Amino acid sequence: MSYYEPLTYLVPAEEDGLELKAILHRKMMVSRKLLSRLKLTERGITVNGTRQYINCRVKEGDVVEVRMEEETSEDILPQDIPVDVLFEDDHLLIVNKPAGIIVHPTTGHWSNTLANGVVHMWLERGLRIRFRPIHRLDRETSGVLAIAKNPYIHQNVSEQMKANTVEKEYTAIVQGLVEPESGTIDAPIDRNPDSPHYRIVTPGGYPSITHYQVAERLREATMLKVVLETGRTHQIRVHMTHLGHPLLGDSMYGICADDANELPIGRHALHASKLSFVHPATGEKMIFSAPLPQDMKELLSSLR
Repeated sequence: MSYYEPLTYLVPAEEDGLELKAILHRKMMVSRKLLSRLKLTERGITVNGTRQYINCRVKEGDVVEVRMEEETSEDILPQDIPVDVLFEDDHLLIVNKPAGIIVHPTTGHWSNTLANGVVHMWLERGLRIRFRPIHRLDRETSGVLAIAKNPYIHQNVSEQMKANTVEKEYTAIVQGLVEPESGTIDAPIDRNPDSPHYRIVTPGGYPSITHYQVAERLREATMLKVVLETGRTHQIRVHMTHLGHPLLGDSMYGICADDANELPIGRHALHASKLSFVHPATGEKMIFSAPLPQDMKELLSSLR
């Protein structure tokens, strides 16, 4: 049986005598679901290299290790699609997703996705890894995307997202001159009952909070720095339309009568420019950024 690189925790003096279960839950942030899975794995949880029951007591200096079995994405067709890698180690892959590509295969879209390219890249290097995106970006949104290389990393960063400690920053170019210079849109979002693929602001929706800051004023448009506090589907697009400033090029949520074909961009002008979170394996705060893509640079030039 093959395993990914173990995740290691050295027990400090102040935690001498704690149950192993407490170390796994509180310090290594292992969820109950993942813990149940690890307990069934031969070397899933060890202390000083020896398998232990989770109710045993640890001592100062003990080395706790968590191992997960290697997995593959056999359901994903490997395809030689270029992948713009921003960062990669044994636990994480961070990529700069181009606009126009879907993250993961779905019904009717089994090929030419980011996943197809990533799986091919890994197999070419002899790596058996299951494709696990930690979050998603719309097909037409470009920018930073995080992919976990094992279930522990996926679960840990997902928990950080639920706790609102992951920082997600976007660059958006919207219609009109946004006032004031900065603000917060706190407006619940849910599906439109008449059109399930379309989201709307509605009193009974899910809490949704978007912060924005004017980065540059343009000719009848504004470039914004946008920070998400929540992560609803189409949140920025819906909130900016609700504010009266839809994204340029947004054919779904745009409310302006301008002919989109006149714009030097064939999609909504939204780019995931920065992503920051604590690396689950090292405890280090990581900041990943992706440069503005060419089509948005050309849009800016046409509006200045």
